[in-house]
Amino acid sequence: QVQLVESGGGLVRPGGSLRLSCAASGIMFSRYHMGWYRQAPGKQRELVARITSSGSANYPDSVKGRFTISRDNAKNMVYLQMNDLKPEDTAVYYCNAALGSVGTWGQGTQVTVSS
Repeated sequence: QVQLVESGGGLVRPGGSLRLSCAASGIMFSRYHMGWYRQAPGKQRELVARITSSGSANYPDSVKGRFTISRDNAKNMVYLQMNDLKPEDTAVYYCNAALGSVGTWGQGTQVTVSS
């Protein structure tokens, strides 16, 4: 059974940093593309960062230069380092594992950026 568990969310001041973690089980982790998505109230879920099975990373302009995705295949873990956080980054952040077009979601972790 595929399972993704996120951790590391919380409350942070603007300009602060957080590191999110996603632990994967039930899959051959190294074969999967991994990603982080976020969803704010009333908005569509959007891609934050993606890293392929070969280690190639992609980011939308909204987070480029501030967020970094990485993976540790030996530990079945994917991380999202979030720096210079802004109030508009406030959302529930979800981990995703994909093989081809089929994906699995974690339950999410709340990130709140506020003064």
